[in-house]
Amino acid sequence: MKIKSYFVWLLPLVILLVSCTKQAQRPNIIFIMSDDHAYQAISAYGQGLNSTPHIDRIAEEGVLFNHGYVTNSICAPSRAVMLTGKHSFVNGKIDNHSKFDWNQDNFAKQLQTVGYQTALIGKIHIPGQPQGFDYYNVLPGQGQYYNPDFIENGIKKQYQGYCTNISTELALDWLSDKRDADKPFLLLYHQKAPHRTWMPEKKYLGLFEDSTFAPPANFFDNYEGRIAAAGHEMGILEHMDLVYDLKMLDEEGEIKGRYRKAAQRMYERMDSAQRKAWDAHYQPIIEEFKGLKLEGKELALWKFNRYMKDYLSTIQSVDDGVGQLLDYLDKNDLADNTIVVYTSDQGFYLGEHGWFDKRFMYEESFRTPVLMRYPNEIKPGTNCDKLIQNLDFAPTFLDYAGGNIPADIQGESFRQIVNGESDKWRDAIYYTYYEYPGEHRVQRHYGIRTDRYKIIHFYHDSDTWELYDLENDPGEMRNVYDSPEYEKVRREMHLKLEEVRKKYGDSDERNQHYMERIKR
Repeated sequence: MKIKSYFVWLLPLVILLVSCTKQAQRPNIIFIMSDDHAYQAISAYGQGLNSTPHIDRIAEEGVLFNHGYVTNSICAPSRAVMLTGKHSFVNGKIDNHSKFDWNQDNFAKQLQTVGYQTALIGKIHIPGQPQGFDYYNVLPGQGQYYNPDFIENGIKKQYQGYCTNISTELALDWLSDKRDADKPFLLLYHQKAPHRTWMPEKKYLGLFEDSTFAPPANFFDNYEGRIAAAGHEMGILEHMDLVYDLKMLDEEGEIKGRYRKAAQRMYERMDSAQRKAWDAHYQPIIEEFKGLKLEGKELALWKFNRYMKDYLSTIQSVDDGVGQLLDYLDKNDLADNTIVVYTSDQGFYLGEHGWFDKRFMYEESFRTPVLMRYPNEIKPGTNCDKLIQNLDFAPTFLDYAGGNIPADIQGESFRQIVNGESDKWRDAIYYTYYEYPGEHRVQRHYGIRTDRYKIIHFYHDSDTWELYDLENDPGEMRNVYDSPEYEKVRREMHLKLEEVRKKYGDSDERNQHYMERIKR
């Protein structure tokens, strides 16, 4: 009887020890997301525009995803999809202006239930109090590059310095001083950069001044056969603001800009030392620009180069922060058991089609960088060509953490295709975009992409279809929807589109519901 009582007493202790051991073996997760970081501007993708050695290191020591995509290429909806693992028309965040219900489930909440300590630091761009996080310190809205405000667990305060560096410092501070070292952790470390208006850190102001960037081959696109593309308002020549976007804030006010007052407010946010460095860099450029008196194609190429220099300079600070974070993991023996993911909330146009910004389902904004490292499981130097989406992050993290993946999550864990256990994967990905009318006037549309083809339906103020053969036309310059030689492909893509829409629960009736909701 005494022996039996002993085992009855011991059994709960054994269960507790086994549970603690399993929890200790769960990987930590650091999810790094920047804003509008084009895959073209990460050197691991081989475009040759800039050098990002620390971001590249994640792929060198892990996996580079060559076909990472989003479901809705605009900031807040993309982040809502990332959190919930559900399409915009399911989680409710269809555009930057619609409400997001933080009471709904997200993967951070799920990780809390299995013992993870969670933190969100930097940009989230979704109004309301973040749920699922034991600690948060986030930018309100878009945030500011210089001397930004942050909201720490509900309390707003201003920090002195450069936003990218501050976000990194806050992340490192949480890792070193605020977390419980006995628990696995989830850290969402999200940068504002390189979002518009691309204001570089002081030390990188002249980084690319000696560089001249050749525009993409389709920079002077005339949009023949692509009605929706022709209706845009995101052209570098026509719509990029000289003062607001390109820093041509002259004291005399001779350079006109639609957003001059906003540019002035950003400038005044700097302290005297910051403004001194800023003026030393930009005033000579302003004076030179005034003397050039550029027009037409020459002006377009000047604006493109000015844009590229500022945009790429902001990325350098992001890369520095990634390096600091990876160094911290190495120094604290956390690297092997920590999953590190680097991505962006969507892609971005770097002059392709003559554009900046995102929104369209065309490759440069639809596609997003995804790099991932987990030494305990992922072989260094892995390349993955499967079609993954931001829809898949939530179930993937839950899979690695040993949590249950809720049945209503629409994404899929890509763990097994990365570690080589399975080659079975989806053959098409689905995209929706709703924010019209609105900034840049990109028409509402939806569509699918397979490994070779893409079909898009633009609707609401128009009813047009586009079909692209990405193997023969990677720049998406020729709409072959009405081409007789693609009749069979068109039929097959329509069937696949309906199959995918049914799978995810989307329909024309649902689109009509959202159109009426936007009108209200």
